[in-house]
Amino acid sequence: MQRNTFIVVLILLIFFVISFLTNILGPIIPDIVKSFDLSIGLAGFLPFSFFVAYGIMSIPSGLLVEKYGEKRVLLWAFSLAFAGALLFALIPGFSIALFSLFVIGVGMAMLQVVINPLLRVAGGEEKFAFNSVLAQLFFGAASFLSPLLYSFLVLNVHSGSNSFLINILDGLVPEHLKWVSLYWVFAVVALVMVIIISVVKFPKVELRDEERMDVGKSFGELLRNKYVWLFFMGIFAYVGTEQGIANWISQFLQSYHGVDPATEGATIISYFWGLLTIGCFLGLILLKLFDSRKVLMLFTSGAVIALLAALYGTKELALFAFPVTGFFASVMYSVIFSLALNSVPSHHGTFSGILCAGIAGGAVVPLIIGGLAELVGLQTAMLFLLITLGYILSIGIWAKPLVNNDTIGSIKEIFGK
Repeated sequence: MQRNTFIVVLILLIFFVISFLTNILGPIIPDIVKSFDLSIGLAGFLPFSFFVAYGIMSIPSGLLVEKYGEKRVLLWAFSLAFAGALLFALIPGFSIALFSLFVIGVGMAMLQVVINPLLRVAGGEEKFAFNSVLAQLFFGAASFLSPLLYSFLVLNVHSGSNSFLINILDGLVPEHLKWVSLYWVFAVVALVMVIIISVVKFPKVELRDEERMDVGKSFGELLRNKYVWLFFMGIFAYVGTEQGIANWISQFLQSYHGVDPATEGATIISYFWGLLTIGCFLGLILLKLFDSRKVLMLFTSGAVIALLAALYGTKELALFAFPVTGFFASVMYSVIFSLALNSVPSHHGTFSGILCAGIAGGAVVPLIIGGLAELVGLQTAMLFLLITLGYILSIGIWAKPLVNNDTIGSIKEIFGK
């Protein structure tokens, strides 16, 4: 029991690290644009390089886990993250950034496939739902904290601080690239995770049928089902929306309202992820009261209103509305994923792999926004998100799950009478 409890804590830490490494691009894009003299269109290739790895590695990662086991895949994943972060920290440049982000993205995609079945076994099936929510809390906490760490480093590196760690970073990071210090931190974190995982004994994970990946007959059957493609596009649209907002918030606020990306811009992105996390918990309550399709439509409509307010309102309204879009985006991923699995009677493991490949939407949508921004400006370009949000809204209309989400039907049921 003690070993399993330790594994649960380790998995929660892995959730934290995944988010810590994944959701930092938004705050640092303005710095990368300035440091390497990039156009907004070229900057769009940064999230593309990271998230396209999910589209490439989600299904192969499932096969690797079945063949080599969880521990090896975890070690390989964090080794890739360490190598990618260290490479960029040592040789900062745009082309190196693209390659290193892809390598880190491959590692993160591998981690995503491993951790949920491992959490189920280590924590016990009866506690899996609770532990999954707890994991999302850790994931959200890292998304909230990483922009604040970025602000701290940019303000303190090469500032004359007497801090021992800051002095080390002063010697490693060029003065005009203070934000690169973040990748030294990432490299150290990934290396520490490699060391920890290498000495930990993991429990044997027997995959359920719905957790297994089959690229044979079941894969072909799923690809012939139109709902598989429709829900794949739903995940694609959601992650594209999430990253399309998060990656361009800071650049937008700097360009249109003169907000410093290293301080206030990073704080607003931190609030975006913080409210997204809080919204997850409210969503859990709403999903016990209402049909998930209605909750999805309600929250998507709220996201559209908040996005338009952020894009065309005053500076004060933008600083408020951008984080609110995170709140309204909070339930989308879990609702779309659950509606998808509840719409297909079998092969859920393979279907989950296909859906996870839809995370590549985080690569494509920010890139499209960056390209459009070159032609019509970032403000108008971000209206492309209305297309992805419109598609998410449509899911609430056409989805016909075989099993509806369990809701509380009456006051009697609430009190168990």
